[in-house]
Amino acid sequence: MKSKYVDGFLMVLPKKNVAKYVAIAKEAGKIWLDNGALAYSECVGEDLKPKVGIPFPKRAKSKTGETVIFAWIVFKSRAHRDKVNAAVMVDERMQKFAEMEMPFDIKRMSYGGFDQVVAL
Repeated sequence: MKSKYVDGFLMVLPKKNVAKYVAIAKEAGKIWLDNGALAYSECVGEDLKPKVGIPFPKRAKSKTGETVIFAWIVFKSRAHRDKVNAAVMVDERMQKFAEMEMPFDIKRMSYGGFDQVVAL
């Protein structure tokens, strides 16, 4: 099986902004998929007190009244990711996002590109 490439995100946002974030994420997901991404997922924290490891809220340094978002976008390869993301950035639908206030602090967002090494 040929591996894929994944952009991953971890961010925090005020719980009061979850509905606004989800609405934005649904629109953004359509833009990524329309420009060639293979899959787009956004998840809001629900079970965030695990018995092992470092909980996402601690890792993300979330505060009282905030929750954690875990998200990823799947691509064929890093080159494909770069091509899709370049197309997304010039997609006219993205302009409204550039002009609006985001429901989270982008400076607190973690992001990285990952080679998929296991896919069952």
